[in-house]
Amino acid sequence: MENLLKISNLKCGLIFLFLLMSNTFFGQEKAESELSIVKTMNDADLNWSPCPAFMPVGCSIAVLQGDPAKRNVDVYFKVPANYQIPLHYHTSAERMILVSGELQVTYTGEKSQILKPGSYAYGPASKPHSAKCGDNGPCVLFIAFEEPLDAFPFVEEN
Repeated sequence: MENLLKISNLKCGLIFLFLLMSNTFFGQEKAESELSIVKTMNDADLNWSPCPAFMPVGCSIAVLQGDPAKRNVDVYFKVPANYQIPLHYHTSAERMILVSGELQVTYTGEKSQILKPGSYAYGPASKPHSAKCGDNGPCVLFIAFEEPLDAFPFVEEN
């Protein structure tokens, strides 16, 4: 009986090791076929598109990586100097780094924060916020979205 347990444990260990190695092997295959990406805000091949209609004219977005209709998409968000970004929210949390300009960001119920180039900011999902680009513009913000890219105007109730 003891020998059967040892053999059974050995078989389980070998099966686990095989699965682990298979997963690692297949994972490496995908990583090797995916190309790396390096972009700057001034790259000529960036495809700048207009922001949603509720944003004032002058706002633009360039997709850096991913599909805006799917999870995990990275974008540059650009607005001119002295531009007011209206109160809005996203379904997704946002992870942001200001690339250029100076941006004052205000999340509902929180104190305004000033972002300078290199500043990191995290915005919770569905939390309304507004922003204003200073006169040092344009403001370019790198944003990583966890969920598909969206933005909705937020209307405050009185």
